[in-house]
Amino acid sequence: MIVESPAKARTIGGLLGPDFIVESSIGHIRDLPRGADEVPAAYKGENWARLGVDVDNGFKPLYVVSASKKSVVANLKRLLKDADELYLATDEDREGESIAWHLYEVLSPTVPVKRMVFHEITPEAITRAVEEWRDLDRRLVDAQEARRILDRLYGYEVSPVLWRKVMPRLSAGRVQSVATRMVVERERARMRFRSATWWGIEGTFTHTEAAADAPPRFGATLVSLGGTAVATGKDFNEDGVQTSKAVVRVLVEEEATSVVAALAGQSFTVSAVTERPFRRSPAAPFMTSTLQQEAGRKLRFSAQRAMQVAQRLYEQGYITYMRTDSTTLSDQALTAARAQAREMYGDAYVPDTPRRYERKVKNAQEAHEAIRPAGETFRTPEQAGRSLSGDELHLYDLIWKRTVASQMNDATGTSAQIRLVSEVPAGGPGNAAAGEVAEFSASGRVIAFPGFLRAYVEGQDDPEAELADREVVLPALAVGDVVEGTAFEPGSHSTQPPARYTEASLVKAMEELGVGRPSTYASVIATILDRGYVWKKGTALVPSFTAFAVVGLLERYFGELVDYGFTASMEDDLDEIASGREESLPWLSRFYFGTTSPGVTSPGGTDGASLGLKASVATHMGDIDAREINSILIGAGSDGVPIVARVGRYGPYLQRGDDRASLPDDMAPDELTVARSEELLAAPTNDRVLGVDPETGLDVSVKAGRFGPYVQLGEAGEGSAKPRTSSLFSTMDPATLTFPQALELLKIPRTVGTDPESGEEVVAHNGKFGPYLKKGTDTRSLASEEQILTVTLPEAQAIFAQPKQRRGRTAAAPLRELGADPASELPVVVKEGRFGPYVTDGTTNASLRKGDDVESITIERASELLAERRAAGPSTRKKAGAKKAGAKKAGAKKTGGAKKAGATKKAAGTKKAGGTKKAGAAKKAAGSKKAAVASGAAANAALLEPF
Repeated sequence: MIVESPAKARTIGGLLGPDFIVESSIGHIRDLPRGADEVPAAYKGENWARLGVDVDNGFKPLYVVSASKKSVVANLKRLLKDADELYLATDEDREGESIAWHLYEVLSPTVPVKRMVFHEITPEAITRAVEEWRDLDRRLVDAQEARRILDRLYGYEVSPVLWRKVMPRLSAGRVQSVATRMVVERERARMRFRSATWWGIEGTFTHTEAAADAPPRFGATLVSLGGTAVATGKDFNEDGVQTSKAVVRVLVEEEATSVVAALAGQSFTVSAVTERPFRRSPAAPFMTSTLQQEAGRKLRFSAQRAMQVAQRLYEQGYITYMRTDSTTLSDQALTAARAQAREMYGDAYVPDTPRRYERKVKNAQEAHEAIRPAGETFRTPEQAGRSLSGDELHLYDLIWKRTVASQMNDATGTSAQIRLVSEVPAGGPGNAAAGEVAEFSASGRVIAFPGFLRAYVEGQDDPEAELADREVVLPALAVGDVVEGTAFEPGSHSTQPPARYTEASLVKAMEELGVGRPSTYASVIATILDRGYVWKKGTALVPSFTAFAVVGLLERYFGELVDYGFTASMEDDLDEIASGREESLPWLSRFYFGTTSPGVTSPGGTDGASLGLKASVATHMGDIDAREINSILIGAGSDGVPIVARVGRYGPYLQRGDDRASLPDDMAPDELTVARSEELLAAPTNDRVLGVDPETGLDVSVKAGRFGPYVQLGEAGEGSAKPRTSSLFSTMDPATLTFPQALELLKIPRTVGTDPESGEEVVAHNGKFGPYLKKGTDTRSLASEEQILTVTLPEAQAIFAQPKQRRGRTAAAPLRELGADPASELPVVVKEGRFGPYVTDGTTNASLRKGDDVESITIERASELLAERRAAGPSTRKKAGAKKAGAKKAGAKKTGGAKKAGATKKAAGTKKAGGTKKAGAAKKAAGSKKAAVASGAAANAALLEPF
């Protein structure tokens, strides 16, 4: 039996006993080539090899077994030799079905093959799945293959446009680019926002005849004055302009203050009492998107962290499958949840009939049961706590509570609103409201029967909504009763810009728009964070200036690709392929090559002729003005000259005429006002010309850069495209740097001499990690930066004669102590490392990210960073030699073994005459890839791995 993960294999193996060998494939064993080194030799000359998809031959994919998975495949083949049956027990969704098919294709089993599916890992579920096996579902395989090919075409065609027009090492993606646009659009709304200010009055009132069980004091808010409603935030738009259709009164400070002074000690009469019963029903059980949202709100988990923890719980047999669009509970689960609710809270808390949460699911392959505790009877959090701890226990507790609460009775009670009126007396000079009636309103809520609230309360993205849910008890009052106004407080209020997305609210918005699918939300958000398109400020997602440039380019020249409706329609099309109602080949052809026939529906629902991705990229590449795309207008300065934020090769900067200034790394776009821009442009930089280089006649200057001060020879365009630069030593001060010192720095890297034994040059460098000597491929650290300029050849020979040693370092005291990590229960501290500050619990280290601050980081944020680092596993580095060997082997074996004729063509993407081209023709084909835009750049190729 083959499953995806070792943890899942251990759990199932323990349930099945010695008759089964349960082994893990450790995820996908085969995929499209991630780089040129993975393309088999027989296909390297093909003009489609860089894509890994033969677009001119039915979009046949070229699948390869990566070097890291060859040993896994070999082990599975060895175990299969002694087996009498093969069970493919990968996850029951498109991706799981695809993994199972790839295993079947690569392993070429000669024994009976059975596809085994289950959505929870319990003895009953596994036994039933073994008995009720099925065949591979080719519709699901084809749907996943179409999705994979689509993402590869999108990423490999559009990303090179960004490399040329914005900056290298960027990537575009079918869903990630749309998610980035959503974050950018929210920031644009914040930048357009203009605040409006108004004043209000809060009052405290006392009912002297209140009953003993009711509070005598309560609060109320001024709602009208002189019969005219008092303005609130909803009466203004994002430009700060009053837009309310009804007439409202905007109080200013002087008016509010004078009214407060006049109302002191005034009696008020109850003019109206309104009571209404309220009823609140429990939320549905979790599906993938709501689990990510609630884990973000209540546990402060990122979407990725929530899914990683949920996967561990599933693989250990604690919850059902965590990738689902369904809110349905099985009859077995309904019985278990109702029994636990009755046992813990009593019969009154459980309805007579089970609650069923039916939801129309677009995608049948993700329509499993809701996420719930596994088993015929649920383990309580106390029982689960005997073997779970930290993140796993916290998430299990959340899932258990949500599931049990979903089968409990509604919460009921009464909501009340009281209106109080009094005439404003003359309170002194300037009281324009004298003689007018002031009306205050108080709202209360009393919960008569808590129902499901005893078990679980759903979180809110809006703090105001959470406040509105609180129980507020008012005294029993009737119309005509009199209360005393004991205190009044004027207050200034301002409209607030649209809140930035958090991970939870972005998941919710993506789900509402139909962008992506629940199984992809976490990875999409992780990608835009890792790529630097978005960074976190607390829990808020802030777009970078690079994201503004990328989104601006895509909106202007590839608008359809980042259109919300188009992207959602593409998801629906892919679901149609999964259901068998749409064929993948014609659909991919329309997307990539376009259509010329009216009445033909293109991917995304477009009716009529369309250009197609390939032609669109070729058409627009020459039209894109890189400078214009990378410019964001901030506004006109005080001198009338436009101030522009630009995205440069070394980061974002401001420009006004000839003046430039770097932007701070933690500067959010909406904070970059004209006034702030002028401050940055006016700040002293210590940039100055030190003298003229005697050899070249060019100016030698000292400048402030993003990574510290440096000296520069000449300017761009003077003698060379890129001026020579050198960083200042850590002991140097730009303000006191002399011209001779600058000339010495410009000699770095400095040739010390030639080693008489090897004939290799010995060069002194100032590197990222400090000063060092280099001889061929051998290096040695130097004790100080000054040694770079003074070390002699004999001294260098003596240093190389010593064995390479790691420079000893004294452990520095932590910068801050944060407390115990909830997951590991170990103390967490912030330390300074060679790559910057990081958090550690002594066993796991995690660097602080953009937006994190040493002084303000919390234990919750530190725990999140550590959890993500643990989930990522140990970093691995490929050795150059091994990499080449792997590539050769891949080329020799092609795609992993001979298959039947039809399967071979499908799996390996074999061309009829593709492998027989002569070397010269292959070279010619490889050399004609100008349109691929830097396709040979290894750094950029690495970034396309997600596609």
